[in-house]
Amino acid sequence: MPVLNVSELNIVLTIIGAFILGFGVISVLIKNRWLLGEALPAMTLGIILGPLAAKFLDSSRWGSAEPDQVSEITLGITRVVIGVQLVIAGFQLPAKYQKLRWKEMLMLMLPVMTIMWLCSTLCMMATIPKVTLLATLVMAACITCTDPVLSQAVAKGPFSDKFVARDLREIISSEAGANDGFGFPFLLLATYLMRAQTPEASTLVARAGEEVVRHGGGVSQAIGKWFLETWLYFVLMSIAIGVAVGYAAGKGLKFALQRKWVDSESYVLYPTALGLFLLGVCGMIGGDDLLACFTAGSVLNWDGEYMRETLERHDEVNSSVDVLLNFGGFMYLGTVIPWSEFHQPDTTGITVPRLIALGFLILAFRRIPAIFIMYKFMPNVIKNWKEALFMGYFGPIGIGAAFYVEHTRHLYPKLADADEEMGNLLRAIGPTVYFLVFFSIVIHGLSIPALNAIYGWYGVQPIQDDAMLFERRSIRVPTPVNAEVGDDHTFIAYNRFSRPVFDDAELPTFDRTISMGRRSMNRVSMGRRSMSRISLSQYPTISRAPTISRVPSQNRDRDREEKDDPADSPGTSSSSSSAETKAPEVEIPLTPAPQPAQTIETPGLGRPTTIKYAV
Repeated sequence: MPVLNVSELNIVLTIIGAFILGFGVISVLIKNRWLLGEALPAMTLGIILGPLAAKFLDSSRWGSAEPDQVSEITLGITRVVIGVQLVIAGFQLPAKYQKLRWKEMLMLMLPVMTIMWLCSTLCMMATIPKVTLLATLVMAACITCTDPVLSQAVAKGPFSDKFVARDLREIISSEAGANDGFGFPFLLLATYLMRAQTPEASTLVARAGEEVVRHGGGVSQAIGKWFLETWLYFVLMSIAIGVAVGYAAGKGLKFALQRKWVDSESYVLYPTALGLFLLGVCGMIGGDDLLACFTAGSVLNWDGEYMRETLERHDEVNSSVDVLLNFGGFMYLGTVIPWSEFHQPDTTGITVPRLIALGFLILAFRRIPAIFIMYKFMPNVIKNWKEALFMGYFGPIGIGAAFYVEHTRHLYPKLADADEEMGNLLRAIGPTVYFLVFFSIVIHGLSIPALNAIYGWYGVQPIQDDAMLFERRSIRVPTPVNAEVGDDHTFIAYNRFSRPVFDDAELPTFDRTISMGRRSMNRVSMGRRSMSRISLSQYPTISRAPTISRVPSQNRDRDREEKDDPADSPGTSSSSSSAETKAPEVEIPLTPAPQPAQTIETPGLGRPTTIKYAV
């Protein structure tokens, strides 16, 4: 018999499904034209439908509705969202990227993050009352890391595709992936120092099997425990686990690929499964699961083979997983923002004007001074002060900060059992950090459209380096913001973030002009095997080499009809139409010698464009 079942699960499924359906209908407008991304619309809907307004989404009513379950649910959701996306961010970086940029990464992880931590502490001390220096250091550690989810959107979004150099985009993505795991040393240092304040042991109760009492011993003992437990066990062991799992996963996948045991669905789902596995393993042994996830993703694509094969299989699964996690994660985040705690002058002393002032102080002084101090030591990735300002400004605070808040609650006793210092910290950390999350998502989410409008007003031209030719798989596929239409079958894209990497021995040479009219190229010969992509690496005579991509046609009948119709080649006579309809064949020797670049004019575009090839 039909029964009306308005359960929490059915409500959640209905809302998430309706949002994805509605967002998908106008996704090109939201993401490519308005440049809003997924985070701001999803969080806004969560606020509207959450406990603040409509009360449709309320995690306190989920499941058994136990007290304090919201913190546990938030910690679990944020871990999954961040961990899986860190594996994806790791393998999308170029091959051996951490080896290539180890100096820049070391500076970003240690001096830059330390300056960010201290500057955030000063901003909080100036605006948040009733908290001690050590408590402020704990709260500042929660926002020291740049959010890995929002930073990936900045590094790989439509605006960066057009206007941000690839070197800068890669270092932003890599930094955001690594520093979310490197935030724990700052958090745990302040925690150990706070526990070491009193010489006698307190009667505070342990939570989840962890030591939360004040153990005394002074600063020296706190530093010793911090070095042993945090750096050796928590950080270095997690890196080792990530390296081992990523290396074993890559080797096992190659072994299976050689025997053709892996189908396309399982192959492209590998990063998601890897992230879930590491979250479980590191969670059980008490390690840094976020750092392990990013390390495993980087090692998985260490030789560039995984990324190459992923592009060959036209992977859209990982980007879809990424979008789905963003929808769910940020919608949930909008429902748990503690609005009632933003103005409590009689208890915490926190008021809305204080939080707004803190938001602008953090925006100005948390990250920009640190990047300006250090950017001249990183000339390979940050070329000038404008790029330093962009990198310093776009260091968003997001779902990663929410994860750190909920993790911090497990390092301290419950509010009823805490002393005055820890009690003030536990009361203040939630409203302070969650307001900064809300503030950053709104400000940074609207900054990209504003900056795009400013660039348009001043006539800033998009970057048109590293041209890549690829075939559109459907006539209804919208043109990417960093691409131009070559003809009915192809796009020419510039400044793409993810590309395969090839050995120098595979670099091609061209002995004739490549037609870019109705058909771009008919076949690319590599001697013993055919390839669908050609990558030209850097030569001494080329500042940055392009990539040519050729995706096999999925519209063979249409292609055959167009070949047989000489009228499809404009500007040709009947006597020469058959010769021009057929695209020239490009023969590529197995071991070509690098030569200077040649610029070839490409007809078929809306305006004159050139692509550089090696000849």
